[in-house]
Amino acid sequence: MESGISPIPLSETHPILLFDGVCNLCNGFVRFLLKRDGKDLFRFAALQSESARKMLAGFGRSGSELDSYLLVHQGLCLDKSTAALTTLKLLGWPWRMLYFLKLAPRPMRDWVYERIARNRYRLFGRRETCMLPSPDLESRFLP
Repeated sequence: MESGISPIPLSETHPILLFDGVCNLCNGFVRFLLKRDGKDLFRFAALQSESARKMLAGFGRSGSELDSYLLVHQGLCLDKSTAALTTLKLLGWPWRMLYFLKLAPRPMRDWVYERIARNRYRLFGRRETCMLPSPDLESRFLP
């Protein structure tokens, strides 16, 4: 987990999820969140986008980190299992109950995360292009 100042203004009220835009598993998780985020809390950007690259550079991270799901929240850039569990916590009831998994040692949690991330294209497939949001959801995605 690293923190830094991003060249893109970050919203204090909207956590930003950076995801692999061509990964079916990642896109499925984004759709899952959009369907259940009744408070309009989350904002999204594909890791392949210019917005994500600039944001990552502000945290001293590489834009080539396509094997990780990242959550920018409260001035921090969370990754891997910590990002996923924090997202579920922010989503609210009943998903926040899964946050108890954070009690497991981070190396163990991240080991499981990395195994899934490493095999996600083989297990879930991939798209040729990044997901494009529908017009009614476009405001939730960074340009």
